[in-house]
Amino acid sequence: MALKSKSRRMGEEPILKLLFKLSVPAIAGMLIQAMYNIVDSIYVGRLSTEALSALSISFPVQMFLIAVGVGTGVGTSSLISRLLGQGDNCRANNVAEHVFFIAIIYGILGGLLGIFYSENIVRLFTDDPVLIDLGYQYINIILTGSIAIFIPATFNYILRGEGNTFVPMLTMIIGAVLNMIIDPFLIFGLGPFPQLGVAGAAYATVFSRFIGGVFIVLVLLSDKNELTLKLEDFEFDFQIIKEIYNIGIPAMANRLLFSVSIVFINLILGAFSSTAIAVMGLIFRMQSFFLMMVFGLTQGYLPIVGYNYGHNNPERMKKTILIGSAAALSFGVIGFLVFQLFPASIIRLFNSDPELINIGVGALKKVSLSYFFMVLNIIGVATFQAVGKGMPSFAITFLRQAILLVPGMYLLGKAFGLNAVWLSFPIAESVSFVIMITWLIATIKNSMSKMRKKA
Repeated sequence: MALKSKSRRMGEEPILKLLFKLSVPAIAGMLIQAMYNIVDSIYVGRLSTEALSALSISFPVQMFLIAVGVGTGVGTSSLISRLLGQGDNCRANNVAEHVFFIAIIYGILGGLLGIFYSENIVRLFTDDPVLIDLGYQYINIILTGSIAIFIPATFNYILRGEGNTFVPMLTMIIGAVLNMIIDPFLIFGLGPFPQLGVAGAAYATVFSRFIGGVFIVLVLLSDKNELTLKLEDFEFDFQIIKEIYNIGIPAMANRLLFSVSIVFINLILGAFSSTAIAVMGLIFRMQSFFLMMVFGLTQGYLPIVGYNYGHNNPERMKKTILIGSAAALSFGVIGFLVFQLFPASIIRLFNSDPELINIGVGALKKVSLSYFFMVLNIIGVATFQAVGKGMPSFAITFLRQAILLVPGMYLLGKAFGLNAVWLSFPIAESVSFVIMITWLIATIKNSMSKMRKKA
């Protein structure tokens, strides 16, 4: 009975207290992960501005891998939480077993891509020979060792689906802290280690995530979870794959669209200078520090909404949405204030190049205007995913990235120059928010009406 109460609490405990308990471990783990991204960029930035630009060029490839893993994970978490809300633990176990094998298959495919196509991929992003060389060094290692990224990215969501956010936090902390420790030894050749430059950063990432992956696998194979992973009893069920990817494909597409957008953003900024590309990379890494708090919040938020949707409890679901939105907005305010008040100091953490600082200060101030809307858009997308509506979440993301942001950057850059390019971020987020909130309110009213009829 003790194990069953783990998921049942999502329908019984006070919402604010429960959201706090489920979200804080996820937020802590993601903050450590964001800290790793920042520290990694600081180390690489000490090599050269070109190395920092190469890392920015490589960023979409990493985001592609994470998109596939997290998209699968979000679909898994949503399905597991709804099944537990319906009391179907047996099928929830089978979902977890399917994801175990899916992650391994993805890792093998990513490795083959890295072995045979790394240089071709880099050449899609730039024709600068220096950036091609540095980008290849990094991407080749990341892709070849991608199974180390897929395993923790997907397996953590199995436990999040049952309301366990503590173990996924430990997995993220293990990987990120180990990465930060190893980074300087391999990048700069400290002690007995060779000086590997950007390749050292990639090796550190793969090794540390592999260790985190081993940890989460051992936990899943133990008998201390509500979900019991019995691989010897695995039976393939195509319906489970379909249900995972009803949510997973739109969630995956959301992140893949972000990766593709970064490619075009880098091309647009590259027409001005490679330093502008470096600035964009720094913005993405720095804003990830507070956005990770919002994504961590959604890790506790999504299973509560999903469970109560599956359990036909509309009022509790509505209250969770309101509390989650208020919490997300507070994180947006934090990000806005930090980037408005300390832009130059933030950029100097990475590199003191005067051009980098000159471009970066204005960019940070303009981009941070979007954060009020951005955090609420994230919560809105998570709400659609929690109630099993994958396509609206993708449609909102597609609108924001492909229709508004990238074309907006191009048009503003052509008409008014580099300084105006950054305004496309608040424009895209605010317009998307208006459409998202209108759609979400209609969806929630419809869902609640159906839930009341069932009750």
